[in-house]
Amino acid sequence: MIPRYSRPEMVAIWTPESKFRIWFEIEAHATDALAELGVVPKEAAKAIWEKGAFEVDRIDAIEAEVKHDVIAFLTNVAEHVGEPARFMHQGMTSSDVLDTCLAVQLARATDILLADLDRLLDVLKRRAYEYKLTPTIGRSHGIHAEPVTFGLKLAQAYAEFDRNRTRLRAARADIATCAISGAVGTFANIDPRVEAHVAEKMGLSVEPTSTQVIPRDRHAMYFATLGVIASSIERVATEIRHLQRTEVLEAEEYFSPGQKGSSAMPHKRNPVLTENLTGLARMVRGYVTPALENVALWHERDISHSSVERYIGPDATITLDFALNRLTGVIDKLLVYPERMEKNLNKMGGLVHSQRVLLALTQAGISREDAYRLVQKNAMKVWESDGQLSLLELLKADPDVSAKLSAEELEEKFDLAYHLKHVDTIFARVFGE
Repeated sequence: MIPRYSRPEMVAIWTPESKFRIWFEIEAHATDALAELGVVPKEAAKAIWEKGAFEVDRIDAIEAEVKHDVIAFLTNVAEHVGEPARFMHQGMTSSDVLDTCLAVQLARATDILLADLDRLLDVLKRRAYEYKLTPTIGRSHGIHAEPVTFGLKLAQAYAEFDRNRTRLRAARADIATCAISGAVGTFANIDPRVEAHVAEKMGLSVEPTSTQVIPRDRHAMYFATLGVIASSIERVATEIRHLQRTEVLEAEEYFSPGQKGSSAMPHKRNPVLTENLTGLARMVRGYVTPALENVALWHERDISHSSVERYIGPDATITLDFALNRLTGVIDKLLVYPERMEKNLNKMGGLVHSQRVLLALTQAGISREDAYRLVQKNAMKVWESDGQLSLLELLKADPDVSAKLSAEELEEKFDLAYHLKHVDTIFARVFGE
């Protein structure tokens, strides 16, 4: 995580102060439950809440000596609480604190990411309806295919991110589990009711069966979901980058007054934001493989996952939060050029209507192979003329074609509106309206 690609609300979740505050709440809630069960004095539980405090610098200093972060934390808290602190951490192991804290942090981070997705979806929907019936060329392999609308492009992005929202909600539920089960997860020295109490207080569900750690398949799925969302960001960013190319220029990032595109070439307007999003997406996906490799821990626990998660927990969520907000801004201010879309659509002399002619010839009694040959023969002349020739006129002049289709029938096959007749149907499927 670096400040350039960070937003304060998400960063705050991962600060040492926030982490130790969550640790304290876990320990204090657990002591409350133990007090209710009669395991520790109620006065001790009350003292922990009333006197409990910590200092990050002091914890770091203690850890430098004892080489154990949870012990350092408990020692520092005990310096404030005094004698009743001996009842803290009864029957618990370090992973009970660490794993439950990570679950809280990831759940809170996910709530921010879900809000990010909601804002992005709102912008995508608004702009999709704005350009619902704006014709543009659809491309396959980067080559002109058949007409679509720019609104459909945005509707496709909306549907993709709506799926991502569903995935992320499921990932949040999967990751938000609490384990207060003691060494190797048997509850030998702590009652399962303590775990249930802490889970309720911290907004988590109970981990059905832990070892000494929460199973890391949960974390693997969570970070994989973040990777999928990052890939969706890159897909949209890549589309915009292609559309902004000088030869295409159907849409481009907003270029603000006073903005400079190049230190050398004053004319440049570069797609720097979407290029940046492509790079950020690579970083988020890069955290997926370590999360997958964390699943295979030794026996009931080792700490090979620990250093990994200290990186990927903050970095993946902070980076994705930044990227989602950047993409929302790009879509919100995206400059769209319908006139250029129309110009590009018509650039190749009507080739985009070739399939309709092919199908019409088959309906008129010509075999598909012969129909394909007739249309392609004329289409290649248009292609090689760089669109200077007209496919419609060539087909009208072709005796093999005109023998089956009249001039009026051919002209009807070049009607742009034909390709847009189901836009309403698609929008209803996507937006539920």
